[in-house]
Amino acid sequence: MTAITGKVGITKRPGELGIHSMDTFHMVVPDLRVAQDFYTSFGLDVREEGEGLGLYTFGSTQRWASLGEAGRKKLNHLSFAIFEEDFEPMKRRIEADGVPIMDAPLGFDSNGIWFRDPFGVLIEVKIAEKTSPAQKADFSVPSSAAGVMGSMQRCNAPKVQPHRLAHLLIFTPDVPACIRFYSRTLGLRLSDQSGDGICFMHGIHGSDHHLVAFAKSDAPGLHHCSWDVGGINEIGLGAAQMADKGFDKGWGLGRHVLGSNYFHYVKDPWGSYSEYSADIDYIPVDHDWEAGDYPPEDSIYLWGPEIPKDFITNYESQPE
Repeated sequence: MTAITGKVGITKRPGELGIHSMDTFHMVVPDLRVAQDFYTSFGLDVREEGEGLGLYTFGSTQRWASLGEAGRKKLNHLSFAIFEEDFEPMKRRIEADGVPIMDAPLGFDSNGIWFRDPFGVLIEVKIAEKTSPAQKADFSVPSSAAGVMGSMQRCNAPKVQPHRLAHLLIFTPDVPACIRFYSRTLGLRLSDQSGDGICFMHGIHGSDHHLVAFAKSDAPGLHHCSWDVGGINEIGLGAAQMADKGFDKGWGLGRHVLGSNYFHYVKDPWGSYSEYSADIDYIPVDHDWEAGDYPPEDSIYLWGPEIPKDFITNYESQPE
């Protein structure tokens, strides 16, 4: 592997072109005050920025998401990060594929490349630090010695604060078309899929099992944003933390099959989800993951409660 100039220890696949991270995403919601309450309760560092909000994790300068206000919740754009030396080759490849390059949206200062995927999702590719992990995230299931209390009183439980944005799951009208577009245009690779219903894609320069996933619907939209925490105990504490604040609808605790992560999803006020996630599969920079195609009944979760009936409802496609 080749070292990136000035970034000792960061490696990339030599001679291969592709994004390295999901840098950020932007969406609008009907009420920023409600959003601030929800994401603050979830354990994020929510900052007022201009007329919107920025979502950060504590101890990090990375803005993982930005929120604006509009009449209904809507995913506005995805922003992917690339190494500096790959920027111009990526731009040439996008143009060679016949994808129209656009100006940045009003209110967004950017030197990145802007374009839309085949279903209208706005995408930015920009030069930025690699935020996808360089190795499998730490995961712990602490125990205690005999004769020692292993738990704690609930009143003393620490507040769960996620470490980073892990991935997004996006609704799309055509999953196979997304596999073709995002692999050809952004250099993402297929990790696994379940027929034409859902797929998971990872970055070629070392990333979790998926940076982004796509699930079939009749229109684009955000299904969930996923946030990495340290272990199962943190997932459970996070679920209790949100329930105490009145956000008690969701799905979990469980373990996924594709990605293998433990999860608990909390339903947000607009019908999408924020996920506490831990111990997701990791694909190293020098590893070629063998993608599988799994039947629906063997691809969603290994164990956990029954899936809520509206879990896969795309509320962004519903009539106002």
